[in-house]
Amino acid sequence: MPSLAHKAIEMPASPIRKLVPYAEAAKKAGKTVYHLNIGQPDIETPATALDAIHNLDQKVLEYSHSAGFESYRKKLALSYQKQGIPVKTEDIMITTGGSEALVFGLMTACNPGDEIIIPEPFYANYNGFAVMAGLKVVPVTAHIANGFALPPVAQIEAKITAKTKAIMICNPGNPTGYLYTKEELEQLRDIVQKHDLYLFADEVYREFCYDGAQPLSTMNLEGIDQNVVMIDSVSKRYSMCGARIGALISKNQEFMLAALKFGQARLSPPTVDQIAAEAALDTPQSYFEEVVAEYVARRNIMVDGLNSIPGVFCPKPSGAFYCLAQFPVANAEHFCQWLLEEFEFEGQTVMMAPANGFYATPGAGLQEARIAYVLNQEHLKAAVACLRVALEQYPGKLSN
Repeated sequence: MPSLAHKAIEMPASPIRKLVPYAEAAKKAGKTVYHLNIGQPDIETPATALDAIHNLDQKVLEYSHSAGFESYRKKLALSYQKQGIPVKTEDIMITTGGSEALVFGLMTACNPGDEIIIPEPFYANYNGFAVMAGLKVVPVTAHIANGFALPPVAQIEAKITAKTKAIMICNPGNPTGYLYTKEELEQLRDIVQKHDLYLFADEVYREFCYDGAQPLSTMNLEGIDQNVVMIDSVSKRYSMCGARIGALISKNQEFMLAALKFGQARLSPPTVDQIAAEAALDTPQSYFEEVVAEYVARRNIMVDGLNSIPGVFCPKPSGAFYCLAQFPVANAEHFCQWLLEEFEFEGQTVMMAPANGFYATPGAGLQEARIAYVLNQEHLKAAVACLRVALEQYPGKLSN
């Protein structure tokens, strides 16, 4: 029997989906499972996007340009410009989701064996993308005690070696919901400039910032135009996760021309989804205002509820729709599995994503779990009630 490739063996399982078989078994047993494990919003997709699909009048679904439809790229560039982000049409390549943008970007910027520094905890699939590109992830640890703020500059610089090629951030962050300040981003800018590194910035949650917080795009950082690579997506912005449309964006034209060759190899991003994404750019601002208000309410229910449970600590995030909570347990993965296998409260239970899978440092995040507050408010209240009772019953609970 032929052996598997090293990359296939090294590819990590998703901590977001690895407990799915237990959730399915719980449902078959008649339990209601509140899915807090995955960022699949129940927010309605804008009518402008759905209408574009319903009204599609094409006899042939043709390939688009490998960089995406020019009409979409032009309109997207104008959208960024209205937000004060200096992006031109030629700076954009449309991709099959933000995931493809990251994979193409990493393969364009880095050689196999290169290193990429990422503040942890980070979106778990960054590990998988690094494996696909043959890279080594070098984590620098942020801590729950200060809400997962950017680790000190000295700690980041201490990780830089001759093999370091890039730093990658997500802002606002998944899984923490942390929003980097202008000062933190400028610190990263200085490091990138000093060591001539790429700065990859996953900014897919930009619209979701709370309590008056304002995001600063890395595209607005002065002096590193040729170093910044921005990743974007329609998945969460317009609640269009199934429309696999993302964007790879950089003002470095040598980089963009090289990345396009990867785009040509996969021919083109999906035609129908691009049409929907282009139409979504006409979504009125009122849509985002309503969605942000809803997420603030959901965040407050979840985070305040968690912090009211003895032994639980959860920083209040400023963006995205995730929070990372610390539980009074020795092993959060075991706790998450126990919730699905052995626990129920009034026929209900909760599914969370164990946070150890969002860290690259062995043993980190063992007491933490990521929660996506993407369910309606009543379901979130019920989920908090489940967790409160669960921690009273869990045999592995740590004493205060």
